[in-house]
Amino acid sequence: MRDVVEARRRLEAFVGPLLQLLGRSERRQWGAVYLQGLLLEGGRKTAAGIARRLQGDEQALQQFLSQSPWDWEVVRRELAVRTVGLISSPRSGWIVDDTGFPKKGQHSVGVARQYSGTLGKVGNCQVATSLNYATEDASIPLDFSLYMPKIWMQDRNRCKKAGVPRDHVFRKKWQLALDMIDRAATWGISQGVVVADAGYGSVVEFRSQLRERGLPYVLGVQGSTAIWLTEIEAHPPPYQGRGRPRTVSRDLPTPEAAVNVAMGLPDTAWQEITWRQGSRGALTSRFAVLRAQPAHGHSDGKVLEPYGWLLIEWPSESETPSGFWVSDLPQNTLPRELVYWAKMRWWVEQNYQQLKDQLGLDHFEGRSWTGWHHHVTLAMIAYNFLVLESLRAKKNYWVDLTPDPPGACEAGHIDLPWFLPNV
Repeated sequence: MRDVVEARRRLEAFVGPLLQLLGRSERRQWGAVYLQGLLLEGGRKTAAGIARRLQGDEQALQQFLSQSPWDWEVVRRELAVRTVGLISSPRSGWIVDDTGFPKKGQHSVGVARQYSGTLGKVGNCQVATSLNYATEDASIPLDFSLYMPKIWMQDRNRCKKAGVPRDHVFRKKWQLALDMIDRAATWGISQGVVVADAGYGSVVEFRSQLRERGLPYVLGVQGSTAIWLTEIEAHPPPYQGRGRPRTVSRDLPTPEAAVNVAMGLPDTAWQEITWRQGSRGALTSRFAVLRAQPAHGHSDGKVLEPYGWLLIEWPSESETPSGFWVSDLPQNTLPRELVYWAKMRWWVEQNYQQLKDQLGLDHFEGRSWTGWHHHVTLAMIAYNFLVLESLRAKKNYWVDLTPDPPGACEAGHIDLPWFLPNV
């Protein structure tokens, strides 16, 4: 019983300041109810489902979620600052990824037939890009952005019905990621190595924009990515005194596809590297680490990217390489460090699974822009608290949400159906 009492005190201390940001007392009340419903085990985490389970007012809960004007960005900022302040580490990463929300019908905001990694195919769904903060011990979502396909942004009447802001414009997923990175920077979140899969890393503009912001990265790319294995500088031909001076070089060497480079490497180029301990033992694979330079722009006589790293994974049991990454980390970076960052994305897959399976991240059945963002924000609050509770259970790790009396116990992932703060 004391475990439950102490966990309740920590939960109230964590969510109380966040609920205050919702404004009026009835919003804080329904915010607490909704969080309670998200934290209950089992059942659909919809406004209707939560109201039934808690014998609450469904109409009031629906209105709080989809019509109440509280600012989710303000809440997310405070949530990020508070949580990162408790789990921050000098060896932290910012992970960019996206996830799908399968849907029926055509009216939910942003829904369309589009590719979803969750489905592994094209399907009727919403897709959201996320920015996540990760350390060796934990990972939390900092922000989510709902991707709005062109078919939506070209139909202003449809957007108006769903409550999409009038000034919202089409943004590619990598642009949404940069928007979230910039927001997190203004929030004062400690910046880390940016990690993403090839869906983002293969976008040359994304890599360029990260360098402009001074953000180091380890990004997945396609095996077809053209690279040079020596550092190349473009030198325009000397001016001959006639016509307009040339600004590009015509004698750049021919690059190779990353996959062809991998195929041509000798056995001595490969080494076994373990990056972490999984539930079934050490996770180990075979990697090659090379100094290389992406050659995008070479066909136009341009050198657009700096000399850096190419990381290749080729498991010994596989007939072909399974992964490629480029990085601008310093030249003295060890191979094990590159692999550590490249493999950090596993945290986000775990986040998505727990957010969906335990907290109903993908259960929202409303159609509006506001409702979707409110639901996701509240799910983030619940998830971050559970992450902090799990850290309290780890040996030699302590998260102090609020001063505990002598003898206070530690707790792990727990069921919290009793929570309803008096605010």
